[in-house]
Amino acid sequence: MPKINILLLLLSLLFVTNSQSQSNKTIETVGDINQIAIPAAALVTTLILKDKKGMWDFAKSYGTTFVITRVLKKVIKKSRPDEPWSFSSFPSGHTSSAFSGASFIQRRYGWKYGAPAYVLAAFTGYSRVKVRRHYTIDVLAGAAIGIGSTYIFTTPYQKEHYQVTFSNKNDSYLVGFIYKF
Repeated sequence: MPKINILLLLLSLLFVTNSQSQSNKTIETVGDINQIAIPAAALVTTLILKDKKGMWDFAKSYGTTFVITRVLKKVIKKSRPDEPWSFSSFPSGHTSSAFSGASFIQRRYGWKYGAPAYVLAAFTGYSRVKVRRHYTIDVLAGAAIGIGSTYIFTTPYQKEHYQVTFSNKNDSYLVGFIYKF
């Protein structure tokens, strides 16, 4: 799992250039990549770990994020800062997608893996405001939708769901069984 987060970070940083004229385009490109790469890393992780429960949790949380984001865009019809004739600014789809993936990684597999994913998701949100595709409120709403959907549907990963214990003391024997739901 750490290798996937490091790979995502390196891929994002790979696109950063020193050219001032290209910096906004580069920032936008990294945001575009992260909106797909972060949830893809979450899904690939469930496949690598053969985590069927996690895969189902991810499908529900990411699907909910997607539907809520699309419905709100259609209902609210807020214009974009760079294109006042385009009414799809609220909420930010890039940000909701990135935060859905990042929060899934954190919620399911812990902060050790989730923190780098959150950094990349935050950069995605920053990129949307920086290149004037969204207002800050659009990005905050996208992040809230992604995180909220994850926390509704995702449970922490438990590699071993049961434990059997045995002890003997003073010619007495005790067998214990613990099952984690």
